[in-house]
Amino acid sequence: MRADFFMKPNNDRLSRLLRSNWIHLAILIVLCSGFCEAQSGKLSSGKLAKIDAAVSRFMASTHVPGMSVAVVENGEYEWAQGFGFADLENNVPASEHTLFRLASISKSLTATAAMQLWDRGRLDLDAPVQKYCPSFPQKTSPISIRQVLGHLGGIRHYKSLSQDDPEVGNTKHFDDPVQAGLDFFKDDPLVAQPGTSFRYSTQGYTLIGCVIEGASGAKYVDFVHQNVLVPAQMERTQADNRFAIIPYRTRFYEKTESGTVRNSDFLDSSYKIPGGGWLSSAEDMARFEVAILNDKLIRRTTRDLMWTPLKPSDGLTDAYGLGWRWGDENDHEVASVGNLGGQQGTSTAFRMVPERRVGVVVLTNMQGQPADDLAREILKILVAAPESKS
Repeated sequence: MRADFFMKPNNDRLSRLLRSNWIHLAILIVLCSGFCEAQSGKLSSGKLAKIDAAVSRFMASTHVPGMSVAVVENGEYEWAQGFGFADLENNVPASEHTLFRLASISKSLTATAAMQLWDRGRLDLDAPVQKYCPSFPQKTSPISIRQVLGHLGGIRHYKSLSQDDPEVGNTKHFDDPVQAGLDFFKDDPLVAQPGTSFRYSTQGYTLIGCVIEGASGAKYVDFVHQNVLVPAQMERTQADNRFAIIPYRTRFYEKTESGTVRNSDFLDSSYKIPGGGWLSSAEDMARFEVAILNDKLIRRTTRDLMWTPLKPSDGLTDAYGLGWRWGDENDHEVASVGNLGGQQGTSTAFRMVPERRVGVVVLTNMQGQPADDLAREILKILVAAPESKS
């Protein structure tokens, strides 16, 4: 990878600094090789080599400053590693501990928490949302929790995708992410009749956060922490808080049209924690996959229900269940399920092939990158038939 792709041609000082950064990175990779091999568990050296090559191609083509990858095999967390830098300005390398913005992967955590309440008989998926969230106004038609979880509730997404949108580029911090988040959209009209069509909505997951609070009697963040993160041993995962000192948190980057990497636009995601505001690491998300694959968080029948795609009345099919989406079966010969996300300073993906009990996590610190493409490529490596010995 060229050391000077970050800078303008006439910026010699920055060129020397970044060239030094990449030299340091090469040294770190060499020094880490023995340690990473020791941390690989039962993952074969052949698969590790293929994964490393896939990551190298991805970084060379995207110029992502830093990323972390983790792998689950046989229902166990087997391997994780960081690549590149979590902080370019301070020469901080990315590791398996680095915390990235999950973006929309947060929805899978929220959906799992909601399904736990359903598992315990404390949440009726087909009840109107106002049963648990009375602060959400009545609309022209009833909206069920199941419909909101599957993006069939007719609740709008962002008003636009511009950074100038006060939601997309929110700069205000809220201590109550659920009630403050509701104020962004609760009085707006529905964009579709509930149940009729798939309308993706991050705002809808703020409503799910309110439902979780009403059904559990606990604050949303506290409930997810105690009931999802703790039992899954996700020790570093937490809500994104720009005021907090959070060890291992990456810096966030974007790439200009000319290819220059720079710090990303500002975002305070405190208004949308349930749908796009959690921070996590590759190792923590791998543990989440393990917990799901081994039925540690919800029953197998509940998991299957959560993964079952809903069918809108317009007849159009979609691969989205309740907070989870299915991948193309042709990619891996067997179907994969997971989620992906993107927002300021991040592009993320995690996928599992339940039939093979394998999974992959890809977290990056630059927005607009095809993290899911790399996740799918690594899944192909994991599910491929063992190579024959000559």
